[in-house]
Amino acid sequence: MGSHLLAVTFDAGDVGRLAGFWAGLLGREPVRHRAGLLLPGDESKLGLRFVPDPATKTRPNLAHLHLTSHTAADQEATVARALELGASHVDFGQTPEDGHIVLEDPDGNEFCVMEAGNRFLAGCGFLGELACDGPREVGVFWSQALGWPLVWDQDEETAVQSPAGGTKVSWGGEPPAPSTVRRRLRLFVVASGDLDSEIARLVSLGASRAEPHSDGVQCLMDPGGNQFEIALG
Repeated sequence: MGSHLLAVTFDAGDVGRLAGFWAGLLGREPVRHRAGLLLPGDESKLGLRFVPDPATKTRPNLAHLHLTSHTAADQEATVARALELGASHVDFGQTPEDGHIVLEDPDGNEFCVMEAGNRFLAGCGFLGELACDGPREVGVFWSQALGWPLVWDQDEETAVQSPAGGTKVSWGGEPPAPSTVRRRLRLFVVASGDLDSEIARLVSLGASRAEPHSDGVQCLMDPGGNQFEIALG
């Protein structure tokens, strides 16, 4: 019994376009997955999953991706490639001294191209991090849910990482306000064994039940009120 983190799900107005953007940027090939498209990952790379949703994005996401850079020229090349594929710059009040560059993909989802020498993401690979809003208890929950170690636990900020290394998933900042509105980005986990038993285990760790999705996908909420999806593999 257990859960395996398969991907982060993106709601997309145009699934093919958004999957094509991230496929071109990450160098992965999309495959069909349930009602959408998946850029498969592996034990050390987070997958990206795209499903159709016509709703227009109206506010910043509560989670976003961080891409890493080996050198300043490497960072410039990633930004140029992203812009060529359809990204655009977005201003959140960042300054040149901040080092990272904030962009948004063709569907308006924010992401950062991090500066070279970022020590927190050293060795994490190109897709270095999924950074999420949420209190410490959320990181503790996901560490227990996935069986991944807490690789960061300081000043109410947490991060987990697969034992194989690679992409980190982190939480910090103010807890998001409780909401029944589906988040545009949310984690998608695959249950091994019996789905109902795994859902019961996650509830015992602090998750709560939400409305089921279609296509055999169930929706839960972690202790910070963030929706996530679970299904049999």
